[in-house]
Amino acid sequence: MLRALANAFKIPDLKKRILFTAGLIVVYRIGAYIPTPGIDGAALARFFDNIAKTQGGTLFGVMNMFSGGAMQKLTIFALGIMPYISASIILQLLTVVIPALEKLSKEGDEGHRKMVQYTRYGTVVLAAIQSFFIAMWLENPARFQGMQIVRMPGWSFRLLTMITLTSGTAFIMWLGEQIQEKGIGNGISLIITAGIVSRMPTAVYQLVALVSPSSAGRSQIQPFTLVLMIAMLVGVVIAVIMITQAQRKIPIQYAKRVVGRRVYGGQSTYIPLKVNQAGVIPIIFAQSIILFPATIAGLFPSSALQNVASMLTAGGWVYNSVYSLLIIFFCFFYTAITFNPVDIAENMKKYGGFVPGIRPGRATAEYLDFIMTRVTWPGAMFLAIIAILPSIVSGWLKIPYLIASFFGGTGLLIIVGVLLDTMRQIESQLLMRHYEGFMKKGRIKGRR
Repeated sequence: MLRALANAFKIPDLKKRILFTAGLIVVYRIGAYIPTPGIDGAALARFFDNIAKTQGGTLFGVMNMFSGGAMQKLTIFALGIMPYISASIILQLLTVVIPALEKLSKEGDEGHRKMVQYTRYGTVVLAAIQSFFIAMWLENPARFQGMQIVRMPGWSFRLLTMITLTSGTAFIMWLGEQIQEKGIGNGISLIITAGIVSRMPTAVYQLVALVSPSSAGRSQIQPFTLVLMIAMLVGVVIAVIMITQAQRKIPIQYAKRVVGRRVYGGQSTYIPLKVNQAGVIPIIFAQSIILFPATIAGLFPSSALQNVASMLTAGGWVYNSVYSLLIIFFCFFYTAITFNPVDIAENMKKYGGFVPGIRPGRATAEYLDFIMTRVTWPGAMFLAIIAILPSIVSGWLKIPYLIASFFGGTGLLIIVGVLLDTMRQIESQLLMRHYEGFMKKGRIKGRR
């Protein structure tokens, strides 16, 4: 991997793409420190610090993670890219329900461009709605233990906040599209990863403070515990890489067709069924649902909501059980939406393809559905374990949740997945431009 990265800087075009991507990520991180007008950022940061100590958090805590801490200071990029993710997921779900959208999604490049445009419109609408409710939430000191967050509340502040945060989200979306077009890797995913990785220095600082001896001469984390944490982190990363890359290959054989004097088909290929077909989407869905009572309880104080929120406190057996079941459910739900065995079987039958030993058509669709269900089970179980692992590690080793969050959860899955995808794209670019450079000896036949 390091050799491929070093070779990438030897190719001018690829080097330009990498530097362009890095430059836009720096622009994104600078914007994460520009405050929204009319906000007492220090008071808001203290409030979020108090939330983080409970480990349960709210939906605002999830948004803070995806925005790289921008939500905690309410900067111009406070909403981050979450409205874009939400709009993409909503549009994907509507594609299954609305026939016109399903037809549009199958119209090639033109349909894809229209779907992207609809996603942009949805992002702006969702960002405007979210920013309005955030402005209303900020204006009430009762929700911040009496702290005055907004200096001059009113409609002028609400409109200014809506314009600022919505424009920030639209600008981040534009940055992601520019990286996708002129840079390297998936732009939106790289921006999310940059936000998550930006929290790593704070976690390292907290870890060093726990390892360092206190005034009493004892450290909170013993050397053996630190070695155990490092070994556990390496093991979790390796497991995430294996599950992310794991797939079941279904062999496909295409029949030979004679057209005139030419013979078409006859080749063998396969359909890769990924073990983790849904990615991190099930964890995002499950987090949104399980943190919803705590968020509502913070906005509208109620004894019933407070009881439900206390039951769903991170680290408890009720929280871990409900969270795991929700993740498993959404794994199968999202996989059923994104993987359509009937369409795959029909396309195979149309072009003369078949699974050896399985009749084309309905029998092939049932076979693919059966295999996908069996493959999804281990992926769903693994996602559930990874998602609750930070809470278990935090309670077991008595370390802050920010440090434990790098032992699993959404952040680790996104970081590993995006880095693997980016390195794969870099290697494919190297292979395309500098193929012979990978060969230690010999020459390509036919070359003069």
